[in-house]
Amino acid sequence: MGKRKKRKKSSRGGFRALVWVFLFAAFVSFVLYGVWQVLQYKGADTSIAMPKGNVLHLQEHRVVEKGSENRSVATPKRGIRHPYKNLEVPRNVSTQKRKEQLIEHTGYTVSYNADWRIPNWVGYELLRSELEGGVKRSDNFMPDPQVKKKSAENSDYRRSGFDRGHMAPAGDMTWDKQAMQESFYFSNICPQNPSLNSGAWRLLEEQIRLWAKKDSAVVVVCGPIVNPSRKMKKIGKNGVVVPSSFFKVVLVPYGDRPKGIGFLFKNSDTSKPFREFAVSIDSVESVTGLDFFAPLPDTVELRVEASFSLDDWSWRR
Repeated sequence: MGKRKKRKKSSRGGFRALVWVFLFAAFVSFVLYGVWQVLQYKGADTSIAMPKGNVLHLQEHRVVEKGSENRSVATPKRGIRHPYKNLEVPRNVSTQKRKEQLIEHTGYTVSYNADWRIPNWVGYELLRSELEGGVKRSDNFMPDPQVKKKSAENSDYRRSGFDRGHMAPAGDMTWDKQAMQESFYFSNICPQNPSLNSGAWRLLEEQIRLWAKKDSAVVVVCGPIVNPSRKMKKIGKNGVVVPSSFFKVVLVPYGDRPKGIGFLFKNSDTSKPFREFAVSIDSVESVTGLDFFAPLPDTVELRVEASFSLDDWSWRR
């Protein structure tokens, strides 16, 4: 009996051991399968699929064929995909027609008004990497060689009481020698009150560079505000129109939540901080007759243009 009990106990112990081995193997298999699923998910491309024709890359350098009506050709930069093309080019939805010659330079695109001898608007994208350039200011103001009709000249500004105010600032073009020189074309210049040019306008330019550094890229459109129905002040032998005001709109398009802000400045003396001139982009559109950032999805465009909050932006101290 003792021997038989011993054999029986041994038989039961072997069965229990097999059960435990089976359960342990099942548990290990379950854990390994879960780990495999997590690794598969992390390795998957979870980005939203976009039409191939609309997938661009942020630009490292712009390759432009002079005189061409085509937009800039982008070379891959950081591999950041976005579906937005020509964000820096607004649409004119105003009932007031104005002369326009669209010119694309290395660092900016300009809508030039031959009647006024100033731009209608200037648009460009500024990348974080472009802030690392070391090209110095040329200060060589000259007529734009691509302008087909009359242009402003240096003599128009002498003793006029107005500065030669950049729209696309030279400080944003330090990444390329040609881009720097082209920023001094008169197609990018407007008669600007000296106090505004050296004050709030300049400080806003510096602030935008900080935003580009923080958010990797910004899109900027700026220009003069001219009311053709009123008598326009002009300077110089070429009759360069003096704007009554200036606008600037800024978009941060590539973050998780795109945001935008606008600014309106009177072309006059001011000592106010530039933040006090902040408005919604919709407000700028109503004054200028321009539709900004139309390539954005409608829901995004409506949100970033309808309102703004100063708290959404970092400000220099």
